[in-house]
Formats: sequence, C-alpha cells, structure tokens
Amino acid sequence: MKIVTLITAAALGCGAVGAQAATAPAPTSNQVEPQAVQALTRMSAYLRTLSTFQITLQTQRDDVDVYGQLITLSGAATYKVRRPNAFAINLGLPNLSGQYVYDGKTVTVYDATTGYYSKIQAPSTIRATLDLAEARYGAKVPLDDLFRWAEGDDRAKSLTSAHYIGKAKVAGQSTNHYAFRQAGADWQIWIADGDKPAPLRVAIVAKNDPAKPQFQADLFWDTSPKFASNAFVFAAPPNSRPAPALASNQPTH
Repeated sequence: MKIVTLITAAALGCGAVGAQAATAPAPTSNQVEPQAVQALTRMSAYLRTLSTFQITLQTQRDDVDVYGQLITLSGAATYKVRRPNAFAINLGLPNLSGQYVYDGKTVTVYDATTGYYSKIQAPSTIRATLDLAEARYGAKVPLDDLFRWAEGDDRAKSLTSAHYIGKAKVAGQSTNHYAFRQAGADWQIWIADGDKPAPLRVAIVAKNDPAKPQFQADLFWDTSPKFASNAFVFAAPPNSRPAPALASNQPTH
C-alpha cells in the first residue's frame, strides 16, 4: 500500500519589525546569515545527545475547501523515539490518522481511515528506514525533519535565505526565532534558549501550491521518557487488516 503524506506564521510583532525596516537597509532576499545556519547546527548537535525522547505535537494545517478558501484545521501527534533503531508515531491529524511503528527490523504503517496496515522489512537505523520508505513506497513521516536533525542534517546546502528574527515566547518558554527559505518552501523555527536548544515551534508555507497553505506545529518535549516494553511493537487495532498488495509477503517475525 502506498501512503503518500504531504506535510506542507506566526508574526513576531509586525510593528517592531516594520519599525526596524524603516531605519535600516533592507537585506537582500537571498542572504544566508551564518548566525541562522549556526543555530540549526547547534540544535542538531543537541538533538544528537538524546538517546530517547517523546514529543507531543499540537498542529494547525491549512486546507483548501470546495469554495477555494483556506481553512485552518487542528490536530495532534505523539512521537516516541529510541535512537538509533526504534520509533512509534501516533497521528491524529486532519485527513491523516494512524500509526508508524519501527522496531529495528520492520516498519509498519497503519492508515486508520481505511483500516489497512502495511509491514515491510527495514534497515537497522531510523535514518535509513525513512529514506527507504520515501524512495521505494512514497511514504513520508510528518515532520521527519525531527529525525534528520537528530542524525545531522545538511539542509544548509539547500537554503536560499536564512535570517534571525528575534526573541519570542512559545508556551511561556524563551526562544530564538529564525526564518529560512529554500526551493518550494518558506519555513520558520523557534529554538529554545539556553543549553537545550530544542525546536519548540515549526511553521512551513508550501510555495509550490498556488494557495500557499501553511502548516504549524508546537512541540512539547520529554527528554527522559519511560517507555513500556511494547512501546515499539505494532498491535493491529480491532477490525484492521493487512493491505491487499502486501498480504502475501508479510514478514513472519
């Protein structure tokens, strides 16, 4: 079963930004500030120190209704991660509800809308498994950047613009707010201040869609979770069934 997921901002005081622009020369649109790139590097280095973590996401995503109007839809998700070879993701997003479970040997994708699940043999690391799932099956984990950042991301090579916005509060916590641009997307990230620079908010605008829908997620971190022994074992929900295309070659373990 091929499950294709398209994951496609908050303004930080428009008046303050506008006032600054009135007294300072406007930067070029293709400027990549080293400070912004270094912030991503520092964040990635911190995430690599986390052997286990759990994230609860509160999301908002734009959808285009039958009248051509952008409608904002709310959702939630939970990520349980044990690096380098296990994750369990529960999704309750608009038009995307289900699970992704990886145990170091197989990865299972469950689509709650259809009741089908697919289980395939997987490589021995999270990063390799995500690459395989996208390349071979078109299955893309929402916000898979979380895993790529934790493995060391070379995103800076694809940036056409990067700059620092300023300080901001996310759920009462002080953050540094950055804006980035690359082919097909404008995106922003709010990184926690201090010695634990985790991403606390991510916002993305899909520029290759004429409607320019936005996706935003607030991330709530638990960096010392206590996982149950079966946290990374897929348990088929009642009335679920293997996807027909893969029913004949399900793994036996």
